[in-house]
Amino acid sequence: MTRHPRPVLPLLFAALLGGVIAAPLHAQQMPPPPRPWSSLDPAQREMLAPLRQEWNTLPPRRQERMLQRAEHWATLPPERREQIRQRITQWQQMTPEQRRQARANEQKFHELSPAQREQLHATFEHFQQLPPQQRERLMKEWQSLPPAQRERWMPPPGHAGMPPPPPGHRPPPPDGI
Repeated sequence: MTRHPRPVLPLLFAALLGGVIAAPLHAQQMPPPPRPWSSLDPAQREMLAPLRQEWNTLPPRRQERMLQRAEHWATLPPERREQIRQRITQWQQMTPEQRRQARANEQKFHELSPAQREQLHATFEHFQQLPPQQRERLMKEWQSLPPAQRERWMPPPGHAGMPPPPPGHRPPPPDGI
Protein backbone atom coordinates (compact mmCIF):
# COMPACT_ATOMS: atom_id res chain seq x y z
CA MET A 1 0.00 0.00 0.00
CA THR A 2 1.39 3.33 -1.00
CA ARG A 3 1.22 6.19 1.43
CA HIS A 4 0.58 9.59 0.04
CA PRO A 5 2.58 12.25 1.77
CA ARG A 6 0.44 14.74 3.64
CA PRO A 7 0.61 18.20 2.27
CA VAL A 8 2.83 20.14 4.66
CA LEU A 9 1.87 23.63 3.56
CA PRO A 10 -1.81 23.43 4.63
CA LEU A 11 -0.80 22.01 8.02
CA LEU A 12 1.77 24.75 8.53
CA PHE A 13 -0.76 27.38 7.49
CA ALA A 14 -3.38 25.94 9.87
CA ALA A 15 -0.87 25.95 12.75
CA LEU A 16 0.11 29.55 12.08
CA LEU A 17 -3.49 30.64 11.70
CA GLY A 18 -4.38 28.88 14.95
CA GLY A 19 -1.61 30.77 16.72
CA VAL A 20 -2.76 34.08 15.30
CA ILE A 21 -6.33 33.44 16.41
CA ALA A 22 -5.38 32.00 19.79
CA ALA A 23 -3.05 34.88 20.68
CA PRO A 24 -5.83 37.48 21.06
CA LEU A 25 -7.97 34.97 22.94
CA HIS A 26 -5.07 34.29 25.31
CA ALA A 27 -4.48 38.03 25.74
CA GLN A 28 -8.13 38.50 26.75
CA GLN A 29 -7.67 36.02 29.56
CA MET A 30 -4.60 37.75 30.93
CA PRO A 31 -5.28 40.04 33.89
CA PRO A 32 -4.67 43.72 33.30
CA PRO A 33 -1.26 44.91 34.46
CA PRO A 34 -1.12 46.49 37.92
CA ARG A 35 -1.58 50.25 38.01
CA PRO A 36 0.64 52.00 40.54
CA TRP A 37 -1.04 54.77 42.54
CA SER A 38 1.28 57.31 40.95
CA SER A 39 -0.13 56.47 37.48
CA LEU A 40 -3.68 57.52 38.42
CA ASP A 41 -4.89 60.92 37.32
CA PRO A 42 -5.83 63.50 39.99
CA ALA A 43 -9.58 62.83 39.69
CA GLN A 44 -9.06 59.09 40.15
CA ARG A 45 -6.76 59.64 43.13
CA GLU A 46 -9.29 62.00 44.72
CA MET A 47 -12.16 59.52 44.32
CA LEU A 48 -10.13 56.50 45.42
CA ALA A 49 -8.22 58.28 48.22
CA PRO A 50 -9.47 55.86 50.92
CA LEU A 51 -7.68 53.06 49.03
CA ARG A 52 -4.36 54.89 48.69
CA GLN A 53 -2.45 52.93 51.34
CA GLU A 54 -3.31 49.55 49.86
CA TRP A 55 -3.76 50.46 46.17
CA ASN A 56 -0.40 49.11 45.00
CA THR A 57 -1.11 45.76 46.68
CA LEU A 58 -4.60 45.28 45.20
CA PRO A 59 -4.96 42.62 42.52
CA PRO A 60 -4.97 44.19 39.03
CA ARG A 61 -8.55 43.06 38.33
CA ARG A 62 -9.77 44.81 41.49
CA GLN A 63 -7.83 47.94 40.57
CA GLU A 64 -9.47 47.88 37.14
CA ARG A 65 -12.94 47.40 38.65
CA MET A 66 -12.39 50.29 41.07
CA LEU A 67 -11.13 52.52 38.25
CA GLN A 68 -14.26 51.74 36.22
CA ARG A 69 -16.43 52.61 39.21
CA ALA A 70 -14.47 55.82 39.83
CA GLU A 71 -15.12 56.80 36.21
CA HIS A 72 -18.87 56.46 36.85
CA TRP A 73 -18.67 58.18 40.23
CA ALA A 74 -16.96 61.18 38.62
CA THR A 75 -20.27 61.89 36.81
CA LEU A 76 -22.22 62.11 40.09
CA PRO A 77 -22.94 65.27 42.09
CA PRO A 78 -20.24 66.26 44.63
CA GLU A 79 -22.33 65.30 47.68
CA ARG A 80 -22.94 61.81 46.26
CA ARG A 81 -19.21 61.40 45.53
CA GLU A 82 -18.47 62.34 49.15
CA GLN A 83 -20.95 59.73 50.37
CA ILE A 84 -19.18 57.12 48.24
CA ARG A 85 -15.76 58.12 49.62
CA GLN A 86 -17.14 57.79 53.14
CA ARG A 87 -18.57 54.34 52.34
CA ILE A 88 -15.21 53.23 50.92
CA THR A 89 -13.51 54.45 54.10
CA GLN A 90 -16.06 52.66 56.26
CA TRP A 91 -15.54 49.43 54.25
CA GLN A 92 -11.77 49.70 54.65
CA GLN A 93 -12.17 49.92 58.43
CA MET A 94 -14.37 46.82 58.66
CA THR A 95 -12.98 43.50 59.84
CA PRO A 96 -13.13 40.54 57.44
CA GLU A 97 -16.07 39.15 59.47
CA GLN A 98 -17.95 42.45 59.24
CA ARG A 99 -17.35 42.51 55.48
CA ARG A 100 -18.59 38.93 55.18
CA GLN A 101 -21.73 39.83 57.12
CA ALA A 102 -22.28 42.95 55.00
CA ARG A 103 -22.02 40.86 51.81
CA ALA A 104 -24.47 38.31 53.25
CA ASN A 105 -26.89 41.11 54.17
CA GLU A 106 -26.64 42.55 50.68
CA GLN A 107 -27.32 39.12 49.18
CA LYS A 108 -30.39 38.73 51.42
CA PHE A 109 -31.56 42.20 50.40
CA HIS A 110 -31.32 41.33 46.70
CA GLU A 111 -33.25 38.09 47.28
CA LEU A 112 -36.23 40.06 48.64
CA SER A 113 -39.15 40.90 46.39
CA PRO A 114 -39.33 44.52 45.19
CA ALA A 115 -42.19 45.13 47.66
CA GLN A 116 -40.15 43.69 50.54
CA ARG A 117 -37.12 45.81 49.56
CA GLU A 118 -39.33 48.91 49.48
CA GLN A 119 -40.76 48.02 52.89
CA LEU A 120 -37.27 47.51 54.31
CA HIS A 121 -36.13 50.82 52.84
CA ALA A 122 -39.19 52.62 54.30
CA THR A 123 -38.53 50.99 57.68
CA PHE A 124 -34.91 52.10 57.59
CA GLU A 125 -35.93 55.65 56.65
CA HIS A 126 -38.50 55.67 59.48
CA PHE A 127 -35.86 54.39 61.91
CA GLN A 128 -33.45 57.15 60.82
CA GLN A 129 -36.13 59.78 61.59
CA LEU A 130 -36.63 58.62 65.19
CA PRO A 131 -35.06 60.61 68.02
CA PRO A 132 -31.56 59.32 68.90
CA GLN A 133 -32.67 58.01 72.30
CA GLN A 134 -35.46 55.97 70.75
CA ARG A 135 -33.14 54.59 68.05
CA GLU A 136 -30.62 53.59 70.71
CA ARG A 137 -33.33 51.91 72.82
CA LEU A 138 -34.61 49.96 69.81
CA MET A 139 -31.08 48.90 68.85
CA LYS A 140 -30.41 47.63 72.37
CA GLU A 141 -33.73 45.80 72.37
CA TRP A 142 -32.96 44.22 69.01
CA GLN A 143 -29.39 43.28 69.99
CA SER A 144 -30.60 41.59 73.16
CA LEU A 145 -32.65 39.11 71.11
CA PRO A 146 -31.16 35.73 70.17
CA PRO A 147 -30.19 35.55 66.46
CA ALA A 148 -33.14 33.29 65.60
CA GLN A 149 -35.57 35.82 67.04
CA ARG A 150 -33.88 38.69 65.25
CA GLU A 151 -34.70 36.99 61.94
CA ARG A 152 -38.41 37.13 62.61
CA TRP A 153 -38.70 40.06 65.03
CA MET A 154 -41.80 42.15 64.71
CA PRO A 155 -42.74 44.91 67.10
CA PRO A 156 -45.52 44.01 69.51
CA PRO A 157 -48.91 45.69 68.93
CA GLY A 158 -48.78 49.32 69.97
CA HIS A 159 -44.96 49.33 69.92
CA ALA A 160 -43.66 52.80 69.14
CA GLY A 161 -41.23 52.35 66.31
CA MET A 162 -40.13 49.83 63.77
CA PRO A 163 -37.43 47.20 64.15
CA PRO A 164 -34.05 48.57 63.18
CA PRO A 165 -32.00 47.03 60.40
CA PRO A 166 -29.02 44.91 61.41
CA PRO A 167 -26.13 47.01 62.77
CA GLY A 168 -24.13 48.56 59.98
CA HIS A 169 -26.68 47.56 57.32
CA ARG A 170 -27.82 50.04 54.73
CA PRO A 171 -29.82 49.25 51.65
CA PRO A 172 -27.36 49.13 48.75
CA PRO A 173 -27.29 52.27 46.61
CA PRO A 174 -28.69 52.05 43.12
CA ASP A 175 -25.39 52.93 41.43
CA GLY A 176 -23.51 49.81 42.57
CA ILE A 177 -20.98 50.85 45.16
